[in-house]
Amino acid sequence: MAALTPEQTEFLKAHRLAVLGTGKKDGSPQLSTIMYLVEDDGRIVLGVSNDRAKWFNAKRQPKVALLVLDGRTQLIVYGTAECIAGEPERAAITRRIRKVVGTNVPADDLSDEDYGKQLDEQKRVIIRITPTSAFSNE
Repeated sequence: MAALTPEQTEFLKAHRLAVLGTGKKDGSPQLSTIMYLVEDDGRIVLGVSNDRAKWFNAKRQPKVALLVLDGRTQLIVYGTAECIAGEPERAAITRRIRKVVGTNVPADDLSDEDYGKQLDEQKRVIIRITPTSAFSNE
């Protein structure tokens, strides 16, 4: 995406752990440590539970911030969150995230519909962030 330089995109891809900043209902900040994946198009995706503050906050106020640290080097990405709770998109993104972060990946022959039922039982949903600007201390 145009909001990130190639160097910033590479920095994001080289890491998996970040702090997500969302806005609470009263306007105060909510910070959550999360694992994420950078998609080929430069958007950032993360799997969350649909009963957590970050999910409710991102649905209500989609402007978010993501902080990725590596020692004293940092990258802050500002963007717009999209909340994804349905198939086939949720299932496909969840499969990609789980492959990269090394968590349980369902069998390839499991349909998106059946996988979606499992994700519903687990309360799993996706937040996808489209970067609008980024700052680093490089």
